[in-house]
Amino acid sequence: MILIIYIFCLIGWSNTNSLDIARYNHAASRLTNGKVLVTGGLNSIILNSAALYDPSTGLWAATGNMSNARCYHTESVLPNGNVLVTGGSNGMNLNSAELYDVSTGLWTVTGNMIFARYAHTASVLTNGQVLVTGGTNTIPVNGSELYDPSTGAWAITGNMNYSRYAHTASVLANGKVLVAGGAIGSIYLSSAELYDPSTGLWAITASMSYARAYHTATVLTNGQVLVTSGLGISSLNNAELYDPLTGLWTVTGNMNYARYAHTASILINGKVLIAGGTGTSGFLNSTELYDPSSGLWTTTASMSYPRYLHTASVLTNGKVLVTGGSNGVSLNSSELYQP
Repeated sequence: MILIIYIFCLIGWSNTNSLDIARYNHAASRLTNGKVLVTGGLNSIILNSAALYDPSTGLWAATGNMSNARCYHTESVLPNGNVLVTGGSNGMNLNSAELYDVSTGLWTVTGNMIFARYAHTASVLTNGQVLVTGGTNTIPVNGSELYDPSTGAWAITGNMNYSRYAHTASVLANGKVLVAGGAIGSIYLSSAELYDPSTGLWAITASMSYARAYHTATVLTNGQVLVTSGLGISSLNNAELYDPLTGLWTVTGNMNYARYAHTASILINGKVLIAGGTGTSGFLNSTELYDPSSGLWTTTASMSYPRYLHTASVLTNGKVLVTGGSNGVSLNSSELYQP
């Protein structure tokens, strides 16, 4: 009985050390050395600072500052372990990109994107190049471009069929990239399309059942893609699955809470952890788990702090690190989820 109680107490959320600077709309990546790099974001100002979380100590340490302050940007771990940051906004929409060297903790400027954009996506392809899609500048963008780490240069690739921002992009097992949803101004999209790296072209695939933006998309261990909630006509609690083998979507179980600007993390047991966000009931500290084997959601322990526009990173030990965000106040707190 004592052993059972002890195991139960280990499951759920615990506080870890806080960031030195509160931030939301930042980016985070787990590095090849197991540490987590957090970059940019904003509080009362837009930030160029970066910080590293060490899971072995639970401590944050400042690392080199980016050349440009930015929020609504992307962060991608390249095959060589370095990190590419692209675009975003600092009051001006950015086309700049920069590289973080994990071995030195320093940033260097790399080639500029052809188009300035924020609220876009960046996907590391199986060939090591990085595909950037959509986003918005003064208007939503349908353009896509490729970054070649070997040259540091960008090249135009095929345009998407629809301009979109606040969408998702998922690299499938076959190497293609699925883009889903997003928005064009006040119009929310249900459309989805596939990028084929071998041709550089986009093809329309089946549309989702529900139009949504500010949602999440997670590639499951079975290769299907789970899309969750987001913002449509109102905040959504529905979820659906994309099957790359058929190109079709099917509705799966509804979440317990409507939410958008949340996070989704695939756990080592194959389940998906949804955390935080905001919705009709305000800022959320609730979390829930999706079981692909049943298609059902169950609530799990709540975070200590409601938050949205935060980040979540799965650590090498299987825990999930949630960092920053906002609940009307910018947060520097971090929490760990033990599956």
